[in-house]
Amino acid sequence: MDQLGRTSETPKSPWGGCPPAMPSCSLSDVMSEELARQLEEENKAFPSLTNPEVSLLSGEETDTNSDLMLARLLQMQYDRECDTQLRREERKYNGESKVSISFENYRTAHPYDGSESSEDEVDWQDTRDDPYKPDKPQVTPRKGFTGKGKNITTKHDEVLCGRKNTARMDNFAPEVLVGDGLGMDLKLSNQVFNSLKQHCHSEQRRSARLHDKKEHSTAEQAVDPRTRLLMYKMVSAGTLERINGCISTGKESVVFHANGGMLEEQPVPEEVVLKVFKTTLNEFKNRDRYIKDDYRFKDRFSKLNPRKIIRLWAEKEMHNLARMKKAGIPCPEVALLRKHILVLSFIGKDHVPAPKLKDTMLGAADMKTAYYQVLQMMQQMYQECNLVHADLSEYNMLWHQGQVWLIDVSQSVEPSHPHGLQFLFRDCTNVSTFFQKRGVAEAMSVYELFNCVTGLDLTINEEDEAEFLAQIEALEKRNEDHVQKRGKKTFPLSSWDGSPPLKHAADD
Repeated sequence: MDQLGRTSETPKSPWGGCPPAMPSCSLSDVMSEELARQLEEENKAFPSLTNPEVSLLSGEETDTNSDLMLARLLQMQYDRECDTQLRREERKYNGESKVSISFENYRTAHPYDGSESSEDEVDWQDTRDDPYKPDKPQVTPRKGFTGKGKNITTKHDEVLCGRKNTARMDNFAPEVLVGDGLGMDLKLSNQVFNSLKQHCHSEQRRSARLHDKKEHSTAEQAVDPRTRLLMYKMVSAGTLERINGCISTGKESVVFHANGGMLEEQPVPEEVVLKVFKTTLNEFKNRDRYIKDDYRFKDRFSKLNPRKIIRLWAEKEMHNLARMKKAGIPCPEVALLRKHILVLSFIGKDHVPAPKLKDTMLGAADMKTAYYQVLQMMQQMYQECNLVHADLSEYNMLWHQGQVWLIDVSQSVEPSHPHGLQFLFRDCTNVSTFFQKRGVAEAMSVYELFNCVTGLDLTINEEDEAEFLAQIEALEKRNEDHVQKRGKKTFPLSSWDGSPPLKHAADD
């Protein structure tokens, strides 16, 4: 109490009572070993004060006022959520791809975060220090050798080069299965490695060519995307009701059966065929021989554009069929032309095409009837239609309703073609040979059939075919010269007797 009668009391803090002051220690007490052992025992009794993650992972409820421990707990929770999001993004990005991208370097690894790991979650593990990962082959220094004396090893060492070549196989394309060559300590020589490398490059180029061919060409029993789109448009427009499937394939086209619809308010036949001309020239490389010298298409011929040639080929068959139909020759009727797709009437019944003449088993009377029908059609084509079939054989003649039908006239040319008569002689050879084999006694020889169709009177020597062909070539040569002088008009071949062609009023 002071002189004024007031007692001396310690002022109270507005935040509560102050903790008692720690007893002061001297320097000798701090450096003593007894104090160090006492502090170590206290830490062992309360491990959560030094490692707060242990208390959290063990599930113990801890109540602490330590800001450091709370910060560590919050940081660990944040790292967990971040790693979970990274794993989710990694799976979403990779999907089902064989080549995956790992976000492993962006994850945060905790020393006590191993309780929730499982065998399935391989992506959580750090594979950078994988003990089972094969060691990479040693790399020689820049100077090109290591060691000295007898222990020297150069970059040309057989074992070292073999291991390097094995490691370089990992640079091959993903579809090449190279296996675990490093794990087996495989040693490839330079010759073997170069052969494998060349083979891989060749396979890649071949697969690229095959892929490109499938995308841009019409293959057997298949169509390219452009042709498929044209066929879909026909169905969508109502021209065709449906396309049923492939019924025939050849060197120049693929034939599909379809049901007709309506075309500009005009009914399309109930059963039709789609003749899709192949855009590849692999099986029929000499197409230009039949079209480049035809004066009807000579100005439009382009050897550098295969698709343009195919369109001309389809248009050529359409015009030839129109001529034959006008002359009354049994043949398919053209319903529609779309680029290289030709819609023709179907020769057959109930989705069953008429058989080819080579596949029929006709009697002697029917075979004799078929022969005279073919002879008459050849004369009509040459004399009335001014055409030569150029590919006439038992494969391009159908037998339907007791009658022979001619098909595939896209290669047909006019007799004024530089090789027209040679084509006709080949047709006569095929026809005469087939019917003679089938036992038709009335079948004429090749030379007699040629003169009968053309109306010419060429000298026949059964034993010398070259002489007969020489007469045909001479006739073609004189006709070609006449065409070049007079233009597109030709003189009648039936009037040729070996003398220069006569001058007609139509030539002036």
